[in-house]
Amino acid sequence: MKTYRFSTALSPHNAHSPRRFPCPAKLNLFLYINGRRPDGYHELQTLFQFLDFGDWLQIAVRQDGKITLSPPFAGIDTEENLIYRAARLLQDETGCTLGADLYLDKILPLGGGVGGGSSDAATTLVALNHLWHTALSTQKLCELGLRLGADVPIFIHGKAAFAEGVGEKITYCAPPEKWYLVLKPAVSVSTAHIFAHPALPRNTPKKTLSRLLRENYANDCQKLVLDQYPEVEETLRWLLQYAPARLTGTGACVFAQFDDEQSAQAVFRDKPEKLFGFVAKGVNISPLQHMLDSL
Repeated sequence: MKTYRFSTALSPHNAHSPRRFPCPAKLNLFLYINGRRPDGYHELQTLFQFLDFGDWLQIAVRQDGKITLSPPFAGIDTEENLIYRAARLLQDETGCTLGADLYLDKILPLGGGVGGGSSDAATTLVALNHLWHTALSTQKLCELGLRLGADVPIFIHGKAAFAEGVGEKITYCAPPEKWYLVLKPAVSVSTAHIFAHPALPRNTPKKTLSRLLRENYANDCQKLVLDQYPEVEETLRWLLQYAPARLTGTGACVFAQFDDEQSAQAVFRDKPEKLFGFVAKGVNISPLQHMLDSL
């Protein structure tokens, strides 16, 4: 398997060539649904941690203001793609006259719950803010990101975090940086479908972060997703033979936790051929943030 681990892939850059930026995956180490607001949004408590694995976004700055995105994505018009929308939003908000040629090396699975689209959009905003010298603050970038998706701000912040409310109340934290094996069956789970389903638990009591970190982690969406998607249940059942495992977000990815890379890789080598998967380390500072700090 070709590796896309960021820790080994980041390298020095020629200032005159297109620059590549990481779009890291994330895991929801736990996810609890505390209630449903009158506006339809859900109150939740969740713990985000980044992985040193994900998509790559290549960017070449243009002087003519034009924005291009390649390769094309099946079934999605370029103007509707989150990457293109993020670039155009930053351009419109700042009045920037520069443009960009954007190329996405798509590695993360669609509908997997590891944040691929949100991470791509966040990297677009953060990277272009740097390359275009638009100098927006992190807070302002997060305000723009929230227009694109609820999870986009967490990738802009670039730090592992506990999120509450509808995801807008963020507290940085530092959970243990374990190794994870992430697997995805050949299905995509609709987040909207899961959150609209009447069987979704919506009454988990709110708890303090310190208490949640001491308890065994769980995901309130897991039982419903397993009931609705037997392929996810089958994948989780296989993984549980080897290590503690659960669903991330609303799925379809499931993950198991290990203390070292060798143990995770040993299980990965035995995975069923039909499953997409990878081994990565959980990191509390985003690979994108590490890269920006080095520039």
